[in-house]
This record gives sequence, structure tokens and C-alpha cells, in this order.
Amino acid sequence: MTSSGPPSGTPRVMSPRRDQLEWQTVDLETLLAADHRARVIWAAVERLDLSAFYAEIAARGSAPGRSAHDPKLLLALWLYATSEGVGSARQLERLCARDLAYRWLCGGVTPNHHALSDFRVRHGDKLDVLMTQVLASLMNAHLVTLTTIAQDGMRVRASAGAASYRRLPRLEMCREQAKARIAQLRKELDEDPAASSVREKKAQERAATDRLARVEQALKVIPKMAEVQQRNAGRAGGGKKSKAKNRAPKEPRASTTDPEARVMKMPDGGSRPAYNVQLATDVDARIIVGVEVTNEGTDARQLVPMLDQLERRTNRRPKRVLVDGGFGTLASVDEAEKRQIEVYAPVPVPRKEGVDPHARKRDDTDQTARWRARMKTDEAKALYKQRAATAETVNADLRCWRGLDRLRVRGQQKARAVALIAALTHNILRAERLLAAA
Repeated sequence: MTSSGPPSGTPRVMSPRRDQLEWQTVDLETLLAADHRARVIWAAVERLDLSAFYAEIAARGSAPGRSAHDPKLLLALWLYATSEGVGSARQLERLCARDLAYRWLCGGVTPNHHALSDFRVRHGDKLDVLMTQVLASLMNAHLVTLTTIAQDGMRVRASAGAASYRRLPRLEMCREQAKARIAQLRKELDEDPAASSVREKKAQERAATDRLARVEQALKVIPKMAEVQQRNAGRAGGGKKSKAKNRAPKEPRASTTDPEARVMKMPDGGSRPAYNVQLATDVDARIIVGVEVTNEGTDARQLVPMLDQLERRTNRRPKRVLVDGGFGTLASVDEAEKRQIEVYAPVPVPRKEGVDPHARKRDDTDQTARWRARMKTDEAKALYKQRAATAETVNADLRCWRGLDRLRVRGQQKARAVALIAALTHNILRAERLLAAA
């Protein structure tokens, strides 16, 4: 017979006992599953030639100096972190201390966020070589053929705010303020070198010096931006019905946070500081074969440089390339067709009604006329449908799952290094699936 009243006695609970001594045996090798993604990435890194990374290490033999972190470890950490969408060096440092997979990769080594951050942004050229290595191995295994390539641009938010953009007079004022701040801090250090706030003053001086360098860089960017603006205005003003010639050009502005970033139109319709990440993907294998980062807001001049990169990287030209309308300028199509590369891009719709868009136009060359006629066929229309299924899905994967929705570094070369790590991560994981299915 059960009682209807409240339970009697003291509640029995399991409370923490932090003063209890206990012995623990930790075997990271057996704790991590045999098919874990960290093992896959580590195995892939071990097959890469990292001799260029090791050649830069100053600690040798019995010479004095602290031993360097193994480049194999740092690369594997960033590849695995990117596979999980982790892009912060500080967050990666914390994960190396508490997460099993990262602890397994570290194997007792504890790199700090400075070492992790420096490795990621200082080896862009070497990362590019590693990407070529991975691509070459896949081509030797006949998993990548470069028959059909899809190229697309992805605008990635830069590590700068819209409020950091300044016009030339304001930039000159910022430069003078930064110089005055540096002089003030140095004077305070000279007058009282034994003060307790020496470290703080030195940190402030480094920050002011860094800001001065960025302002100086922004000042150098302004004339180049003005030149590009005038050139574009001249092109737009050539049309009879253009409204650009009646509109005063805006005074160029540059960011004091990231002078190389440009304000671009984003997919949501807003305008923010960003970089244009260009990716070329093999349609059959879904492997990224080309990566570039620009600060141009359009894709109009990005096709030919990517074709140059592919030929330089693989010593081979693709048979055909699929791009959207932003790439399909007459100059780009003409150059690609001259290289015997078939271009599949939408043909612009004429302004006048009743005009056949696929008929040869007055400014067409034989190559662009051939492109127009090709895009009229059903075979070309069916092939072009593979562009979105390839380029858009790869872009979405990097943006949603590999942390390439925004950049946490500043500068075009550092942004390129981050994009290369994301591409390497994608290719390693994709290659694992292709090899398993082969």
C-alpha cells in the first residue's frame, strides 16, 4: 500500500567529490574510432610532401633553440578544424586541450593560437603546392579527368566593418593621429621606463604602429581605386543611352581595417566588405581544381586567369568550362575558344524584341559566334544544367560546413590561404569517398 504523503528521509543524490584521488589510464589511440574523420585527414597529410615546410625550420640537431611545432600536426589540425567549420585560432587552441579528436591529433603537443594562426596565413604558396599534389594523385588514379570544369565566384565577408571605410582627407587625418599617438607613447616610455605599465604601453604602441601601417596601405589604395573608377566610368559613358555620364562619380574610399577588402553586393542584397573567392570544380569528380581570391566585385575578368591557373597546375586544358552569365564577356569567351576550350555560358538577351540572341552580332569574332550557335542546341542546354549542380553545391558546402561564410583574417593573400585550406579539406574528404567507391 502506497503512501499519499510526501517522501520521508533525506534526499539521496550523487554529488561531486573533487577531493577524491583516482588513477586514470588514458589511451587516445583506442578511444578514437578507427573510421574517425581525424584519422582520415591524418593519413592524407602523412602522404603529402611537406619538405618545403620543414626546410624553413631553424631548430636543427643539437643547436640551441626551442623545437618547432611539426608542420604535419599544424596542417592536420587546420584541415580537421575546417572540416568542422572552426575558423578561429583561439577556438582551435581550446579544442586541442579538451576535445578527443584534437587531442589525438596533438598527441601531447599543445600549440597555442599564435603558432596556429601564423602557420595558416604564412604558407599560402606552399598550400597551393599541396593542392597541386592532391590533384596530381587523383589524376594519376583517373579520378579527375578535367574534361568539364564549372567555375563560380563566392563573395565572402571580410574581417572589416563598413564604418572603417574613409575618404582621402579622412585617411590623411587618421595617419597624423596615429603618428601622434605613437610619438606620445614613446615619450611616456622614455620619461618613465620603470613604470609598472611598460608592457601595456608597449602593447598600445604596437597597436598604434599596426594601425598606422594599415592607414598607409589604405592611402596607397585610393589612387588605384580612383583609376579603376574612371576607367569603368569611361566604359559606361560610351553608350548613347547611358546615365553614367550624367552622374558624378563617388569619391573612392578604403578601409583602415583591411585596405584590400572592397564593398561588394552580397547574395542577400546588402553591400558589405568582402572578397571574391573563385573556385573551379571538376564536374565528374566534384573535386576543386582551382582557387583564387580577388577583391573585384564582378566575375567578368575571372575566367581567363582561372584557365591559366589550371594549365599551370595540371599542364592540361579542360575540354569545356561551365560558367554563369557574369563570366561570359565577349573577350573571355573569345580567348577561351581560341585555346580550344568550349565555353558554356548564357547568351545575353538582346534589348530589341524579335532579335535572335544566338545569331552572329556585329562585334562577334568567329569564336564568339561559335559560342552563340552552340548555346542554342539542346545538348548545350542539357550540359549547362550541370553547372549549378556542381559549382553551387561546392560553394554551399564550403560556406555552410567549412567555415567559409566569413573571413577571420585580413589581407588578400591571407584570405587566399584560408580558401586553399578549405579547398584542401574538401578535396581530401571527397577523395576518400571516391577511393572507397572505386
